[in-house]
Amino acid sequence: MSKLPVISGKKCVQALSKIGFVVRFQQGSHIILVREEPKTRLSVPNHKELDKGTLRAIIHQAGLTVSQFINLL
Repeated sequence: MSKLPVISGKKCVQALSKIGFVVRFQQGSHIILVREEPKTRLSVPNHKELDKGTLRAIIHQAGLTVSQFINLL
């Protein structure tokens, strides 16, 4: 298993946009992303550093492996 990087919420949003996610809106400190195919909705906290568990959950919900996500960075 690849080691999770320490990244910001903004960097995570930039990586996810490469695979079709689009910023829908921001509610408080959370950025809501959507993708049409396959239909998916994600919430990414706009923090300076994402907790490892939070980042792992976002990666899983996006349907990616840690290695695939690291390649997007």
